Amino acid sequence: MRSKLPLLSALSVGAVVLACQTYDFEPVEPLAIAQTTVEEVINARRSKPNIMLLVDTSGSMTEPVDRTDPDCMVQFEGAQVLCGGVAPCNTQICPTRWSELQAAVPAFLENSGRFVRFALTTYPETQGGTGAADSCRASTASALLKTLPTQEDDDSLLSHAMEINDVLQGIPNGGEGRPLGGTPTSGSLNFVGELPGLQDSERENFVILLTDGLPNCNAANANSGSNPDLCKCTIANNGCQGAYAQRGCLDTDASVAAVQALAQKQISTIVIGFGAETATGDGPAVLDAMARAGGFARQCDAQNSCGAGDTCNPTTGLCSRAFYQAGNQAELAQVLEDISLAVINPEPCLIKLDGPQRPSDPKLLVVYVDGVRTTSSASTWTLEEAGVLFTGETCDRILTSTPESPVKIEVRAIRQR
Repeated sequence: MRSKLPLLSALSVGAVVLACQTYDFEPVEPLAIAQTTVEEVINARRSKPNIMLLVDTSGSMTEPVDRTDPDCMVQFEGAQVLCGGVAPCNTQICPTRWSELQAAVPAFLENSGRFVRFALTTYPETQGGTGAADSCRASTASALLKTLPTQEDDDSLLSHAMEINDVLQGIPNGGEGRPLGGTPTSGSLNFVGELPGLQDSERENFVILLTDGLPNCNAANANSGSNPDLCKCTIANNGCQGAYAQRGCLDTDASVAAVQALAQKQISTIVIGFGAETATGDGPAVLDAMARAGGFARQCDAQNSCGAGDTCNPTTGLCSRAFYQAGNQAELAQVLEDISLAVINPEPCLIKLDGPQRPSDPKLLVVYVDGVRTTSSASTWTLEEAGVLFTGETCDRILTSTPESPVKIEVRAIRQR
């Protein structure tokens, strides 16, 4: 990537149909004009991305979504206590984070299944023990509950996605096999980053990190509960002592570093915070840092706001809060739908242009197909609200492309500052 003028900037056109993507910049006079050149190789038959769902199954996932709901109070040893810790919640009247997640994911997997190669890993990997190491174990091969599919056709991909849904629905809210333990985020990210399937350079690779808590469980954390000024303790009542002296401290640095390591491998990390802990206190800062390092910060434009309490930077096209946040089933379902629309392009003949990626005037858009400048027409391409839509013979060429015979698309957009 190179820039010949300080005012030139790079804009990435996010399209699932990309096999590779490079950028080139040319000086434009006067300096009040910025030009973005995006060169893309479209390969419609190898376009479906890999998405690893890395789902937090820590003990806090069984806690109520609304801790103030009187229906979430239960009798335990002669006292009224909040359910989800010592006693399971009745999810018919007191939804938990886990039951809300179970209600939100089916539509996402069903709607996206034909266009995505999904896999599923959960964390922590509690293996029946009760010690600190058992409750804080990061994902290993036995936590990879569903690998990437081996077949590519739409029906088999959908069946594979729905099998992942069955696995998630089978994890109970209470009793044996329920969500349990801490939140070893950094170690689990490192594990999925080494999986061979996510090293596929011919596809886009993503990790969707869905977590309801702050990352901890790092026995190698440089901070310790013995120094409360440096250790932001994630365990109630200053529980960062003994075996949890390091494990209980907020694991910000290692978690961000793990996301950065994924990015270096061309694996994008999408961060979803689910629950109260991800919206207040130390939660937003660490999840925000992870989302920005992951290369998939929330985008916005004049038509797509960042939501209540958040703002859009019109220059960068990014929201102030980089990670996705949800507090209940409806919000989580919306977040998953937003991610699906951003990641998945069921229209191989459409190259999306969002916000600052669009030219300031339709006349300032130039398209090359296999090195030949192609003018806009009903049989070649048109600039739509969503982006550049290829039609007619050009679309047919895209749809019949192969790894051996790709279609090279170059889009040059100029916008006035």
